[in-house]
Amino acid sequence: MAIERRKDNKNRVLKEGEYQRTCGTYEYKWRDKRGNRHSISAVTLEELREKEIDVLRDVLDGVKADKNNLTINDLYNSWIQLKRGLKDNTFSNYKYMYTQFVEPDFGKNKLVDLKRSDVRGFYNFLAEERHIQVNTIDSIHTVLHQVLELGVEDDYLRYNPSDNALKELKKARNFETKRRRALTVPEQELFESFLSKQGQYHRWYPIFIIMLYTGMRVGEITGLRWCDIDLEDETISVNHTLVYYDKRDEERCTFSINTTKTKAGDRTIPMLPKVKDAFLMEKEYQEECGLRSKAVVDGYRDFIFVNRFGNVQHQGTLNKALRRIIRDCNYDVLDRDHSEDVTILPKFSNHSLRHTFTTRMCEAGVNIKAMQSILGHADAETTLDIYAEATKDLKKAELISFEKFFNNQKAIQIAE
Repeated sequence: MAIERRKDNKNRVLKEGEYQRTCGTYEYKWRDKRGNRHSISAVTLEELREKEIDVLRDVLDGVKADKNNLTINDLYNSWIQLKRGLKDNTFSNYKYMYTQFVEPDFGKNKLVDLKRSDVRGFYNFLAEERHIQVNTIDSIHTVLHQVLELGVEDDYLRYNPSDNALKELKKARNFETKRRRALTVPEQELFESFLSKQGQYHRWYPIFIIMLYTGMRVGEITGLRWCDIDLEDETISVNHTLVYYDKRDEERCTFSINTTKTKAGDRTIPMLPKVKDAFLMEKEYQEECGLRSKAVVDGYRDFIFVNRFGNVQHQGTLNKALRRIIRDCNYDVLDRDHSEDVTILPKFSNHSLRHTFTTRMCEAGVNIKAMQSILGHADAETTLDIYAEATKDLKKAELISFEKFFNNQKAIQIAE
């Protein structure tokens, strides 16, 4: 006896699990591998069957069927509970980026509806409407990509819709990360000369000279203690870093001690004579002024570089000091020399001094592996990238010098 198949009001045969409601719309019902019931609906049978194909694909790929009402924010809340292995300040920054830029609007989108074009559109909105800098969008992408990757790992998403979205944004909008420029030799000499003069900025000479001749990161310098340096052996032990970050869950900013940026960052740096002299100068200054380190950060004390209250130095304070030094140094130069090709200081930051140190090592032909060890780079690729940039500029400068020499020789021959 033939089984009579169910049909809709247009006399079309309905497949197993398909139903037509009394109002004329269609529904498809099924059970997942756990036996849980699920359903989808559509206005037309054609639309329903397109959705059925997606359901079948999800079942075959193992994508969970309970994703229908799950939002990006729901996934983010799971990510917060599961994420481990990040430093406190890094994790705090990730959470800030998400809650500030993603959670209010884009985070409310359902995972089931999320497409690559949605993520691209979100990044374009941040760039065009909110005028967010590309570096900030980069930070937003870092956390959003991790959140959506959890959706892939937990079988809520077949693929990560944020894959390559940032790269495409940068390429489409011609965004380029501005390369950090090292000081030229004349600029470096001017900077050192200005700091060495007796005056209001001479106080900053030791810390900036040590940055300039060790290549240490600013957090490594500000976190340095007297027990971390050996003036007899002339070595500096870099074994931690000082960070200042916003503990947004406690609504306060605080200093903290972290491990170095990478395992390779835990290193010993030989002291150049100029660096040793700078440490001795700082020690003598503090003894004359009766200045002592009063700060205690996560059990660490006796910091070398402190402010007039005995507290550790803040990176922002150092950058502000640099801006004033650059301004007054340039005024000093321009008051004495009105020529067009006079050397003045460009705008630069603390980290530019590390880049300058690296460039000077490249120009001196220091071994790549030695450079990697001194700088605390985790892999040689980072060192090689800087080396390639520095040597490219050096070769260009050498060719310009060669051209000038050639033209001078040619002029001499013509004169003869």
